[in-house]
Parts: sequence; C-alpha cells; structure tokens
Amino acid sequence: MVGMSRTDTAPARRDDDSSHGFFGQPRALANIFGVEMWERFSFYGMQGILLIYLYYSAERGGLGIDQATATGVVGAYGGAVYLSTILGAWLADRLFGSERVLFWSAVVIMAGHISLAVIPGVAGVLVGLLFVALGSGGLKANATRIVGTLYSEKDPRRDAGFSLFYLGINLGAFFGPLLTGLLQSTLGFHWGFALAAVGMAIGLIQYSLGRKRLPDQARQVPHPLERSRYPLMIGIGVAGLAVIVVLVLTGLINASNLALWVIGVTIVAAIAYFAVMLTSKLLNADERSRLFAFIPLFITNAAFWTLYQQQFTVVTIYSDKRLNRDLFGWEFPVSWVQSINPIFIIVLSGVFAAIWTKWGEKQPSTPIKFAAGTVLMGLAFFLFLFWAGGGENSTPLLAMIGILFVFTVAELLISPPGLSVTTKLAPRSFQAQMVALYFLSVALGTAMAGQLGKLFTSVPEGVYFSIIGGLAIAIGVLLALVSPWVLRLMRGVR
Repeated sequence: MVGMSRTDTAPARRDDDSSHGFFGQPRALANIFGVEMWERFSFYGMQGILLIYLYYSAERGGLGIDQATATGVVGAYGGAVYLSTILGAWLADRLFGSERVLFWSAVVIMAGHISLAVIPGVAGVLVGLLFVALGSGGLKANATRIVGTLYSEKDPRRDAGFSLFYLGINLGAFFGPLLTGLLQSTLGFHWGFALAAVGMAIGLIQYSLGRKRLPDQARQVPHPLERSRYPLMIGIGVAGLAVIVVLVLTGLINASNLALWVIGVTIVAAIAYFAVMLTSKLLNADERSRLFAFIPLFITNAAFWTLYQQQFTVVTIYSDKRLNRDLFGWEFPVSWVQSINPIFIIVLSGVFAAIWTKWGEKQPSTPIKFAAGTVLMGLAFFLFLFWAGGGENSTPLLAMIGILFVFTVAELLISPPGLSVTTKLAPRSFQAQMVALYFLSVALGTAMAGQLGKLFTSVPEGVYFSIIGGLAIAIGVLLALVSPWVLRLMRGVR
C-alpha cells in the first residue's frame, strides 16, 4: 500500500459517475478489485500449504525438510514480500508508473506459482518463492495507489470504494486456502500450487481487459529518474545481485539462516530510513518530533506482527499436530484454518469502523490502540496454554476459532490505525518513505515469526506460548505507560 499518501486529486471521469459502474463506484475499480482478489487468492492459497509442503515427508508429497528450517524459510519469504514493496514503489515512482508495475508484477507472481507447480524439489521452491515475493511486493505497493487515482479528494464515494477493495482482498484470502488445500489433500501439493497459478492468471486476464479504463494518473511516473543516473542504478542493482549470489554460493546464506538475514537487512534498512529522514534539513521541528514519535510505534508494530504472522508458521504446525480437524467424519485440510481469520475480518471491519465513527474524538489515541492490540495478541498466545502439550487431535476446533477471533480483534486495533497514523505523521518531503518504513516493521515482524517458529519446534509448547505472549504483553503495557510522552511528540496527531 505504499503511496497511499500520494493520492491524485484529478476528478473521476464522467462515465465512471454513471449508475452503471461497479456498485456505484468507478468502473475501473472492478478491475483493481479483481486483480487484487485473485492475487490474494493465489498468495494465501499457496502460503496455506507451503509450510507443510516443506516439512512433510516424501511419502506424503513433501520435501522432508526439518520443521525448524521450514518455518525459517516461510518467515524469510514473508518478510521478503514486504521488503520488496520498497522496490515496487521505487520502480513505479521513478521509472514505469504504478499501472505498468502492477501488470508485470502479476506476471511475475504467476510465473512463481507455475515454478512451484512444475519444478520439482528445492529448486522449484527457490525460484517460485523468489518470483512470488518480488511480484507480490510490486503489486501490493501499487494496487492501493491506483485505487486512489480513481477518485478526487472530495469524492464521497472514496471510503466506500476502498472498503470494496478491502473486501476483495479478504474474499481472496478466504477462498484461496480452502480450494488449494482441498486440491493438495486430494491430488497433491503441485496441484494446489497450480491452482494458485490459475487464480493469478484469471486475475491477470481480467486486469488486461480493463487496463484502458484506468485514468492516465495511474500510468504517470511521479518523479522520473534522470537518464544520466540509469547506469548508476543498473550498476547498483547488478552489484547487489552479485553479492547475494556470492553469499549463497559460499554458504553464508542458506535455508537455515535465511530468516536471520532478512531480519538483519530489514533492521539496517529501517535504521537507514530513520537516519536519512531525521537528519534531513527539509524537516521542520514538528515533522522531526512526529518522526521520533513513530519509533516506539514502529517497534510495537514489529512486535505485533511477530506474533500475528505466526499463523503461517507456529499455528500451521499446531493445526497439523494438535488440532482436531474432524468435520463430520472427514478430516479437513490444514490450510483451511487460514480461512478463519478472513471471515472475522470481513464481519468485524464494519463494526470497528462504526465504533470509531461513533466515538469520534473520544476514541482512544493511536498509541493506546497499538498497546491494546499488542496486549491482546499476547493474551491470544496465552489461550493456547489450555491445550498446549496435548496429544494428536487434542485441541477442539472451537478453541482455535476462538483464538483466531482474538487475533482478528487485535489486528483491527493496530493494522488500520497503523497505516492511517503513518500517513499523518509523515513529513511532507518523505511521505512515500514513511509508508515504506511501516512495511519494514511488518517485514521485520514476519521474518521474526519464522525465526521464532524454529524455536517452537525445540522447546515445550507451554514455555513457548508463555514467553512469547508475556513479551508481547510487556511491550504493549510499556507503550501504554509512555503514551502521554508519545502523544506530545506527535504534535497534535492522535
């Protein structure tokens, strides 16, 4: 969602104002709604079966990688997706424009899922995840930006349009794990990956048919790179790729430490972003103060996503080993657990929006929302303690549904307010970079989720859930205690 703060103010075209549009919205919204829905279908569908594909034995169709390494790989991949949003936003801002980057990102995503489907063994995983991570970052960075170009700033349909767009995301996230998991459990993993590729292909085709309806603003390059700097940028890209290749070939980067590398790169990138902005002469006193206020929010957000993204690591393993998945005598696929959260998001998003609207100025400040969301995530991990360490099928499905309900409430307390406050605190000269910083905190948390998943496989479950949950609660409580100080630094932003 990089670029949300750079909303174009050109008026919507006349034909988009007709009653024959997409639920009263611009016709072009259906195009972006569709490509994002199918991208999320393929993304979450593949991710729902990825971890078990890595650690299931060859007899069960998997690669037989040990669980600790497998969780690290999944976490590193998830972190790389959010890291690559920075590249996707830069390519759109400086070279190609959002519309073109989105189109080719979808092509790269489809190629990644095809690689997972047809290339056997570890090679397919490496090629497939690399393509999907790069493509997802590019699409994620630009889809929301393009939606913003469909409306003028004062268009009353804007909020409803973004709500429809968000609905598309969660519809894809709901159906993806259900259908890919069903194919995986009946025909095999590669059929599940193939379905993810088909989903992305459908999204790409429908997007291609409607590209001409998108406004010209979606194709514009906001800050074109000077041609004299092309050789420098190409040189930096080639040098960076060469360094990665050397590190891989020498064994310094391998499957077991991949998550640590992503964590390290993310931390360095975040520090660099903060340093460049805080030392910039373009900032006034209020902007610099607000940037300092973002630091504790960044840390808390990373802690939250460290727990939340364990849906794809620890929760997947737990669902495979402990959850009673019997459904009227039929054991449903592990990946179906990943479809529980999107249902709650679809149902509760409107509820939270109504609550915040009704409370108005009386609603809790952003630091308190962050603190509450992080504490709630910690409490969700404590709920696992009632069933931790049990045998096979010892955790009832209703218990997992209840735990994931708490996950969702925590997410709605911290994720939408997080994106909102990021744009509010952003210095005028660094608005896109602030959104990139937000995604770096998500990248850090996602990679940490993979690294901690490795720990989950080697310590008693009760100990793991207690420590991780307790740390999250401690971070949330600490933020709540210092929230008056953070609010003062925010200089009028709540």
